[in-house]
Amino acid sequence: MEDPLATPDDARPVRSLDDLLFPFHEGETERSRFRVGTELEKIGILVPERAPLPYEGDRGIKAVFALLIAHHGWFEEREHDGGEVISLRRGETSITLEPGGQFELSGAPHETVHQICAEFRCHMKELEDISRELGIVWLGLGFHPFARPEELPEVPKLRYGIMREYMPSRGPLALDMMTRTATVQANLDFSNEDDAMRKLRLSLAIAPVMSAMFANSPFMERGLSGDRSRRVRVWLGMDPDRSGLLPFAWNEAARYRDYAEWALDVPMFMVKRGNTVLRNTGQTFRAFMADGYRGATATGGDWESHLQTLFPEARLKRTLEVRCADSQDGSMVCALPAISKGLLYDDEALSALEKFVAPLDYDTVQASRDGIAKDALRAKLGGREVSEWAAELLDIAEGGLARLSHLNGNGDDERVHLKVLRALVSDGKCPADLLIERVEGGDSFEEAVLTHARV
Repeated sequence: MEDPLATPDDARPVRSLDDLLFPFHEGETERSRFRVGTELEKIGILVPERAPLPYEGDRGIKAVFALLIAHHGWFEEREHDGGEVISLRRGETSITLEPGGQFELSGAPHETVHQICAEFRCHMKELEDISRELGIVWLGLGFHPFARPEELPEVPKLRYGIMREYMPSRGPLALDMMTRTATVQANLDFSNEDDAMRKLRLSLAIAPVMSAMFANSPFMERGLSGDRSRRVRVWLGMDPDRSGLLPFAWNEAARYRDYAEWALDVPMFMVKRGNTVLRNTGQTFRAFMADGYRGATATGGDWESHLQTLFPEARLKRTLEVRCADSQDGSMVCALPAISKGLLYDDEALSALEKFVAPLDYDTVQASRDGIAKDALRAKLGGREVSEWAAELLDIAEGGLARLSHLNGNGDDERVHLKVLRALVSDGKCPADLLIERVEGGDSFEEAVLTHARV
């Protein structure tokens, strides 16, 4: 049985590099139609046990799904005929699961960040009564504060089982990446190839500064981890073939073809045909396209699935994905789409951003990442404290949002969603600093963690 949401392009054969550029060209959007989408992950905890949210059971993910379907008009989705429910859909919005049961709202594309925030509030309101009934809280943190990887549920998605076997061979922290990290991600439009590659290049260059501003994962296994962003630390111990800052993309002459060439040489996870899954971790997509695999030949659907298995700090598909931030509590959850929109959707801001990153090369930025995982805004980048870079970056983003002038019902433009972030950066702090201060000031670990409970 074919995926009911499959597009006609899924079966399109891919035989040449030009065929692989289709999704990038297909994603090109008129400026007047630019939208922002947001993916918001959260970590479910059973209370009072402080135990991970299971997949099965009366208080597990399946129970949450069933109540959302019954009371709020969501529709279940199964990966294949006879498979488990692994996601929900309602219109352009979906609820999906990460490999350790992280609960993700994949929002619809919206014109304004005000609409994104309204969508998030609606989602959390729908979860409120369900969560109270089942004894669940949802944490806006970048790393699971309680559980070890083996304590987390295995989500029955076909790709995840293959990843659990393969990924640990590609990095010592790969299982942590899959099961214990959580993020907030912004998805943005581009108008043409020049615009896409410019935005990709700039997003990669500022990714560590953004990570520092949004550092929000100081806890691990019921204590302080020693890092302000354990999530960033984990990504530094992840498969280098499919993650990182993409040095090829820093060249101002980089094109779609360069991104495709990089992706072609990353090993695959699997080939899926209906209910049949062929584990295929020993072959790059380039080899698959040339030789096939066990009778299967490469299609457009295979290529777009492969693009989903690449995890750089900014990722190119039919949209540009900004992927560098820890998950956040409700006061900060809309700050990432706001700052991303302010930086990348205004021409004056884009020009200012190019000047901002001009002193930074790949090696300098890459060298900062270890310090940023540990110290966030107090780390050094290019001889300056990251907090100084962050303040300037916020200036550029706020200017962009002011000029775009998308107002809410109270007459506020989208800078309103950066107020909490601006206050933190002005104090030289990230969200993790506030959590660390609570613990060092005498709060219990559990009290500090639950300050980030969304419901």
